Amino acid sequence: MADQSPPPPAPPVTPPPPVSESDHPLPPSAETHEPPPPPPPAAEESPATEVSESPAENQKEDPSPAPQKAEKEDQPPSVEVVVKEEPLPLPVPPPTSAPESGTREKLGEFLADDSEKPSSEPRTKIPQSLISFKEESNKVADLSEPERKALQELKQLIEQEQKTETEEVSIWGVPLFKDDRTDVILLKFLRARDFKVKDALVMFKNTIRWRKEFGIEELLDEDLGDDLEKVVFMHGTDKEGHPVCYNVFGEFQNKDLYQKTFSDQEKRTRFLRYRIQFLERSIRKLDFSPGCVCTIFQVNDLKNSPGPAKKELRIATKQALHLLQDNYPEFVAKQVFINVPWWHLAFYTMISPFLTQRTKSKFVFAGPVKSPETLFKYISPEQVPIQYGGLSVDFCDCNPEFSISDPVTEVNVKPGTKQTVEIIIYEKCVIVWELRVVGWEVSYGSEFVPNTEGGYTIIIHKSRKIAPSDEPVVQSSFKVDELGRILLTIDNPTSKKKRLLYRFKIKPLSD
Repeated sequence: MADQSPPPPAPPVTPPPPVSESDHPLPPSAETHEPPPPPPPAAEESPATEVSESPAENQKEDPSPAPQKAEKEDQPPSVEVVVKEEPLPLPVPPPTSAPESGTREKLGEFLADDSEKPSSEPRTKIPQSLISFKEESNKVADLSEPERKALQELKQLIEQEQKTETEEVSIWGVPLFKDDRTDVILLKFLRARDFKVKDALVMFKNTIRWRKEFGIEELLDEDLGDDLEKVVFMHGTDKEGHPVCYNVFGEFQNKDLYQKTFSDQEKRTRFLRYRIQFLERSIRKLDFSPGCVCTIFQVNDLKNSPGPAKKELRIATKQALHLLQDNYPEFVAKQVFINVPWWHLAFYTMISPFLTQRTKSKFVFAGPVKSPETLFKYISPEQVPIQYGGLSVDFCDCNPEFSISDPVTEVNVKPGTKQTVEIIIYEKCVIVWELRVVGWEVSYGSEFVPNTEGGYTIIIHKSRKIAPSDEPVVQSSFKVDELGRILLTIDNPTSKKKRLLYRFKIKPLSD
């Protein structure tokens, strides 16, 4: 049987990657004269961060951006952006002993760059996949002839069985045999069973039966509280339009929340109903029309995760995986694990031989340092929450100047260099900007330099070193009464490449 993907881990628990062969998801401004930001420079790929990519893809490295001048046809004449790079004296690091053999191999250097200090924790290499998973088309015209025949046969079998039924059959809010969304849904069952029609039919019938017994339609309106809203939540979309679901396992370090969720079977059942409810509500926001997005991008944050040693957690995980793998096939586009601890890698190595190539090709793993750049590979920074390195605030917070729809420009700051973003302003206005350097440990300053000969430079922010613990994002504004340039300067004295994220808006003085 061809490879099929196992269900992703149940969100609020800390399961290892699933091992079954079917997929399931973990649920899932005012008008301004803002110029489009300059095109982001090519970013370096971190070596072998993604398990699913081919070695050739993982090892390529694009050059860091040279000083550039942003040019766009629709750029309004009010501003112009130039990025400049200057070398800084780079301190020579003290000699260090070579790493132990086998600890920094490719995945393989998965966690190697995540620790500047020696660590006694074991390093574990994850076997690397040879291919990267690419979603198959859900358009009938794109199917092979055997696949089209399998789809047609499955439809005929289901229609025959439904003739004896008195009520209309629907699944995930879609009534069957009313339009071409039926093809998309049935393709999920076929792919989960390697296009074996009889197996797909059994799976489909069992799912319909389970949905009635579980009371899915009634569950949608049930009030199960909001205790787990920080454990699992949807936020933004990836670069291909998939809604992104974040599963934050570290929240269960809170002993009260853990006991309230898993301490007995009644609580675990309530938790399971919450998960299914969240999943169903998320799925019903997808578009099952052919060619549209009908899968979810999963981000699993394992920072401070309790681990698999908790008995109650293991029981809840097993229950959730069993239901999800049997009743929610092919709903995961990508499965990204961030802030991954060594024990998770060790467990993955043990179960890897039992995973299909299709399943492993969907998995991406990143340690703490590499987590932001791994997310940026798939999700634009303006869509990534602040706590994960991006510039998107939680929906409950207030950020009146910028929203998730305002694009962010990315710039690589080489080790031992000073990067200056120069915004040349051609009209009186108010400029508003926000920026961050992922991981900081750099100095930041900003100033306004007037065009007038002999004019005085205005220091907006005096250059100061910013540590990761100081503030995630710097926000500021400046009233421009005369033409000139805004200079945003980042000094990177470290031996590491840094990633600068920034965006700005130009507002009329009347605002």
